[in-house]
Amino acid sequence: MPDRFPAILVSKDGDEAQKVEQVELGLDDLMDGDVVVDVSHSTVNYKDGLAITGKAPVVRRWPMVPGIDFAGTVASSADPDFKPGDAVILNGWGVGEVHYGGYAGKARVKGGWLIHKPDGLTGAQAMTIGTAGYTAMLCVMALERQGVTPDQGPIIVTGAAGGVGSVAIAILARLGYEVLASTGRPEEADYLKGLGAADIVAREDLSGKPRPLNKERFAGGVDAVGSTTLANVLSMTRYGGAVAACGLAGGMDLPSSVMPFILRGVSLLGVDSVMAPRARRIEAYDRLVRDLDHDKLAAMTTTIDLAGVPQAGADIVAGKVRGRVLVEVGG
Repeated sequence: MPDRFPAILVSKDGDEAQKVEQVELGLDDLMDGDVVVDVSHSTVNYKDGLAITGKAPVVRRWPMVPGIDFAGTVASSADPDFKPGDAVILNGWGVGEVHYGGYAGKARVKGGWLIHKPDGLTGAQAMTIGTAGYTAMLCVMALERQGVTPDQGPIIVTGAAGGVGSVAIAILARLGYEVLASTGRPEEADYLKGLGAADIVAREDLSGKPRPLNKERFAGGVDAVGSTTLANVLSMTRYGGAVAACGLAGGMDLPSSVMPFILRGVSLLGVDSVMAPRARRIEAYDRLVRDLDHDKLAAMTTTIDLAGVPQAGADIVAGKVRGRVLVEVGG
């Protein structure tokens, strides 16, 4: 194994100003764990953008290698579940926040954080999906568990042109749902309809002051925005419907009331991708193999190398990124 490998490192100087730079690290620089992975691919998720730009306190240990997910091949392992040569995926578990993450040629992590890459996905496809796409699948699974079916009416997807939204639209459309895509970027209408959206809902329709109850429009929803947008979606959800919430791009608050829950029986389903149990992760990736059109996945993806990560991180926080950003880390 090469002694040195490239990495993106974020650090703070004496004035607490954040610095992002590409460096070289060695195995001795990595953090504790029982599995070493040769990282082939990572991705740029919204959370990665927050870590890179410092727009939110995602990084809680300094210095840090960002990257909340990666795919690669096991180089060495003291965990009996993994052996050298195994293709693996990691999402979450504090990687890229408190433990060195995916923006490095190698990672040393706990075996319990890994899953085996399913047959039917390459490492590049696994990270084209990435945490955003895996989270989208968890949202769809949550709606299904709640009994939301395609015959009940349209599903609203907010933040539709982003990573979670793009993959959610593609999955839901393939499963037969009527999908409405909410976006503040009307120029992306053709892109969203190409993914399977039946129609576009302007962001402004969901950004006004929420009423306790509004006209029933949606059988369910996938929300990556939070705040006023989520409050409006809840107020417009039909009797017995459900909304899977997984993000806060619009804010952490929720200016809603109990009215949708107690008068319409609406369910708000919290979706966490960071600490989800292994069995649910495996199910999500198995579903992604068969329930996601991988031609559409490729069409929503831009590929960069490690040197492009800082700019991509800034762009995704600024709302300039459409779909997914794949990072080619190693061979």
